[in-house]
Amino acid sequence: MKKNSMQTNTEKAIHATYLSIIGNFMLAVAKGITGVFGNSYALVADAIESLTDVFSSALVLFGIKYSTRPADSNHPYGHGRAESLVTFIVVGFLLISATVIAYQSILNIQTPHEIPEKYTLLVLAVIIIIKEIFYRIISKRGKETNSSSLKADAWHHRSDAITSLMAFIGISIAIFMGPGYETADDWAALIASLFIVYNAYLIFRPALGEILDEHVYDDLVEQIRIISERVDGVQGTEKCFVRKTGMTYLVDLHLLVNGNLSVTQGHEISHATKDRLMEQLPELANVLIHIEPIDA
Repeated sequence: MKKNSMQTNTEKAIHATYLSIIGNFMLAVAKGITGVFGNSYALVADAIESLTDVFSSALVLFGIKYSTRPADSNHPYGHGRAESLVTFIVVGFLLISATVIAYQSILNIQTPHEIPEKYTLLVLAVIIIIKEIFYRIISKRGKETNSSSLKADAWHHRSDAITSLMAFIGISIAIFMGPGYETADDWAALIASLFIVYNAYLIFRPALGEILDEHVYDDLVEQIRIISERVDGVQGTEKCFVRKTGMTYLVDLHLLVNGNLSVTQGHEISHATKDRLMEQLPELANVLIHIEPIDA
């Protein structure tokens, strides 16, 4: 059951990532062509971000596939942390794209240029809707599969939608306000780069918590305690530590049992508890149980 559940999650994550790669590439081309011929650097900046999204999504795909490799002699806890490392690289792509957009925006603000064409607004409106749909689809898959890199990829789509929205506002000002407002879309691109940096932080923080084994899984711990205490022979639980690795969790659990039980009986209780937990919580990759004796 657990294996099938994990296979399904992996397949969902991989399919969602392929969707991101194809969608980002097609949108990058559309934005780039429209931006160049429509005299809008905000759209060109948007295209640059979408192009970096293609590479970051490809990295996410690699991270998901690598992180689901089974444990081996060199990696007894599996390869799940690769996903968090890939998330850091994705954040790096976001910061690089934000820097490029900000730098080019500042240069364009200082350089006179034509007002963007009106049809760029129609293209941007369509792009904003598409990117928001992508965000919702990928974000949903990220929550279903518990994939940090997929959640980061979803935020790429949201940041892209924000960039496009800022471009829409800037171009609208330039078009409807007329001469003297030609740089409005460049200012919009500059502001959008700040949004991208902020989104990069939102993505980076949870991934850092995973690498540092930060305790942020109180709900899961409560589930583990409730399930464990329903096993025959378990009189309570003590310490319970949870670490996230890839799309799964590793658990260290201390069980309280009758101190007069034999070693064999304690061993059987611990195995029964582990089996029950991994059956009812398929997101658990492994449970390490320590038996604590208490007075009868």
